[in-house]
Amino acid sequence: MAKKDYYQVLGVEKNASDADLKKSYRRQAMKYHPDKNPDNKDAESKFKEVQEAYAILKDPKKRTAYDQFGHAGVDPSAQGAGGAGGFGFNMDDIFGDIFGGGRRGGAGGNRAHRGSDMQYNLQMTLEQAVFGYSAKIKIPVSSKCTECNGSGAKKGTSPVNCTTCHGQGQVQIQQGFFSVQQTCPHCQGRGKIIKEKCHKCHGNGNTTSDSTLSVKIPPGVDTGDKIRLAGKGQAGANGGPAGDLFVQTVVEDHKIFDRDGANLICDVPINIAIASLGGQIAVPTLKGRVNLKIPAGTQSMKVFRLKARGITPARGGSKGDLLCRIIVETPVKLDNKQKKLLQDLGDTLTATGSKNCPQESSWTDGIKNFFESLKQ
Repeated sequence: MAKKDYYQVLGVEKNASDADLKKSYRRQAMKYHPDKNPDNKDAESKFKEVQEAYAILKDPKKRTAYDQFGHAGVDPSAQGAGGAGGFGFNMDDIFGDIFGGGRRGGAGGNRAHRGSDMQYNLQMTLEQAVFGYSAKIKIPVSSKCTECNGSGAKKGTSPVNCTTCHGQGQVQIQQGFFSVQQTCPHCQGRGKIIKEKCHKCHGNGNTTSDSTLSVKIPPGVDTGDKIRLAGKGQAGANGGPAGDLFVQTVVEDHKIFDRDGANLICDVPINIAIASLGGQIAVPTLKGRVNLKIPAGTQSMKVFRLKARGITPARGGSKGDLLCRIIVETPVKLDNKQKKLLQDLGDTLTATGSKNCPQESSWTDGIKNFFESLKQ
């Protein structure tokens, strides 16, 4: 099945900025996160698509390769793709297409193989992401079966060499002028046959169980950051080392603050009296309240910057700021006295014109000139 367009998966345009990608990814990841959609296979599938799309588009080199060549430009199965931006032919794939198997030398099935890496998506609050904390996570991990010591054979027995490939895991196939090696169809490349399987692992050699791990989340992480736990992934095969576990952080939306890199953004509503006359108000930070001085004549959408009240990035760098965006609120549900006061104020403002309301006066003059130009 053809993969979906990564930009469509994230719901952004092809020229989307890094900030737009990150914002859309965070929204989609929260929407389809498995913790919010238990036993929902469709949501799980969409969550994986979102993860894959963001992993490619957030990397400038991979994004360029994807824009030029589509999915082929970032396909890890193509030699040279994604890394140096080139493409190569994999001879194993070519021979596999022709003869049904790859060119593999030696008893590949008997060699030690590193276990697969795993990824865990950890949701956290903004406060936890900013200040760091110790998280407890439960993951399913595979480990060597204690009953058969990883052999997969019934206790007291052992696997025996495959009679087809004689323990090599590969067989020679003659095709015209070519003589190639192919994975043994009898033992599937393992080189061994288990006549009596272990009752505990059913011949797999590994068993799966839940494991609770403690993960130290450093201060300043953001959505998409990964923490590597070496050797905490899936168990290896034939004595190989275990893979790694990558804990990827997903920061929840906050009721008060928006995050923009190291900066925090907060909307601060004020009434028209404070906006007009000025005053002092209390605004929130992640460490408590601070006072903010509002100058007289402050307009809506004016932004005040509180230095070093933001976030110290986990990867280093200067601490961000808190950006307070002023929202001048129009009063509602006025009583008669308040209405009278505002009416009197409105009359005086109309009389003074540009002195007290320069933007309104300028806009009115502009409209007047516009209509006069239409008459000419």
